[in-house]
Amino acid sequence: MPPAKPVNLDVHAIATLRYIRASMDAAGSVAVPGSAGIVMGSVGVVATGLSLVPQLQAYWLWIWLAAAPVAVLGGGLLLARSASLRSFVIPGTPARKLALGLLPCLFAGAVMSVVLWSAGHLTALPGTWLLLYGSALVSASVSTLPIVASMGLFFVALGIAALVAPGSLHIPLLGLGFGGLHILFGFLIARGVHGRES
Repeated sequence: MPPAKPVNLDVHAIATLRYIRASMDAAGSVAVPGSAGIVMGSVGVVATGLSLVPQLQAYWLWIWLAAAPVAVLGGGLLLARSASLRSFVIPGTPARKLALGLLPCLFAGAVMSVVLWSAGHLTALPGTWLLLYGSALVSASVSTLPIVASMGLFFVALGIAALVAPGSLHIPLLGLGFGGLHILFGFLIARGVHGRES
C-alpha cells in the first residue's frame, strides 16, 4: 500500500475561512442598485435647474422640499426591488441595519431644518442638509458597500464648504451633491466599482 501524501491543512483552513468570510460579507450587506443613485441624482439636477431660474430663485426652498420625497420614493422603490421587503422587518437583517444607519442623521436633518427655518437662518440649510446626509451615508455604509462611505465623505466635504461659502454658491453646491454625486456614484456602483476586497 503506497504511503498517503500529507495534506497541508493550513491551505485548506485558509481557503475555507476566506469562503466563510465572503459568504458572511455577502449575507451581511444590502445590494444598493446604482440605478437608485442615478434616479435620485436626476431629481437633484432638475431641482438645481429650477432653483437657478431667476423667476424661481425665491422659491428654492420649496423646490428642494418637493424634490426630496420624489427622490426618496424613486430611490426607495429601486432599492426595494433589489432587496427582500421581508429583510426590512426581521430584526438584525442587513436592510434593517441600513435603515438604522440612515434614519438617525436624516431625522436630525429634518429637526435642524425646522429649527433653522424658525430662526430665519435659511442660508445654513444647504450645508446642514449636505453634512447630515453625508453622515447618514457613512453610517449606512456599514451594511452596504464601502463606496457608499466614500460618497458620504464627499457629501460631508460639500456640506462644510456650503456652511462657509457665500449664498450664491449654495444652490450649485446642493446640485453638485444631491445631483452630481448621486449620478457619479450611481454609475460607479452600476459598473461594479464597489471598493470590496477580492
